[in-house]
Amino acid sequence: MRNYMPLLLSTAGAIIVTLVSFLAGNESGHRVFTGIITFAEQMAVLLPSAFILIGLFEVWVKKETVGRYLGIRTGFTAYLLAIALAGTTIGGLYVAFPLACSLHKKGAKLGVVFTYISAAGICRIPMTIFEASFLGMKFTVIRFAVSLPLVVVTSWFMGNMLQKRGYELESPSLKKVTV
Repeated sequence: MRNYMPLLLSTAGAIIVTLVSFLAGNESGHRVFTGIITFAEQMAVLLPSAFILIGLFEVWVKKETVGRYLGIRTGFTAYLLAIALAGTTIGGLYVAFPLACSLHKKGAKLGVVFTYISAAGICRIPMTIFEASFLGMKFTVIRFAVSLPLVVVTSWFMGNMLQKRGYELESPSLKKVTV
């Protein structure tokens, strides 16, 4: 059993310091508190709809379909499909990790799952548009041309290495969590 007391105490301490700083009228305390409220509002709007979509993915997409396109017997095309799926993922890594878990449970190989998670951090469409508008299209194309092949090669290598070692992801839903 893990001891969560240090984490709980440090979190409570950070909340208390932020709240006292805010109530004392400190400028930085006000900015931190405002940032926390803004972030909480954004997550309250985004996460419920994202998790509903992930639940629908769990129910509607068949295990055979994921296995056929992203599974063990697939080739390079599976990595391209993972990049395309990651580009359309909304909500960043908050949504990418649960969806990656769902993909793996449905039969996607580890290398493809690693590619999906990495590409979700690199090439989401809204982030790409924002980047291209501020840094230019040339920069965005160069960044994609450098980063995406590295992501695919690294994911392929890690997936194959872990598969040869017989690595299995633990299913958190099967474990009883105790606090």
